[in-house]
Amino acid sequence: MVRIDENTKSVRFPEAVDERLTLLARKLGRTKRELFMQMVDYFYKSKKDPADLNDEVLKKELSNGINRILSFIRKQEGDLLVPMCSAMEELMAIAKMQSPLLKNIGKGQSEATIMGRETIGYLQLVDGTLKKILGNMRERETLKSRFRQVLDYYITQREALGWPVSAAKKEELAGRARQSLDNL
Repeated sequence: MVRIDENTKSVRFPEAVDERLTLLARKLGRTKRELFMQMVDYFYKSKKDPADLNDEVLKKELSNGINRILSFIRKQEGDLLVPMCSAMEELMAIAKMQSPLLKNIGKGQSEATIMGRETIGYLQLVDGTLKKILGNMRERETLKSRFRQVLDYYITQREALGWPVSAAKKEELAGRARQSLDNL
């Protein structure tokens, strides 16, 4: 099988250019042939002019890119930022208008809290008073019961002594005494 050599063309250039090409190839770690083929591919694909050292095409592309970015930012500013800022201003205005109302609500809540505490104190006082009254009522009932026992004992003992008074008068006296006791 015969090997066909692709390298059928040659380029001639001065020795000073060859020295710079050799230095550049060493620096990039490639052969002069590889470097030359890559340079041709680069200029072919980028459509740059190797004679243009200032690279005007690159400058134009960068400028166009910057202009596209600035245009995008301006568009976003108009579409998003301006409406957001105006909405924020409206919200701030609403918040300022609602601020006195919120202060009044807070004041009302604190007053209601104070009134609630006062009401609880008053109810505790009423509860204590009712407990005293209930205790006094129980004590009164106990006192009445004991007094009734004493009175009943008195009446039975008086009967046993046999005073010469009619039975109806004795019963009326006992009834009045019991009624007076119940009215205590």
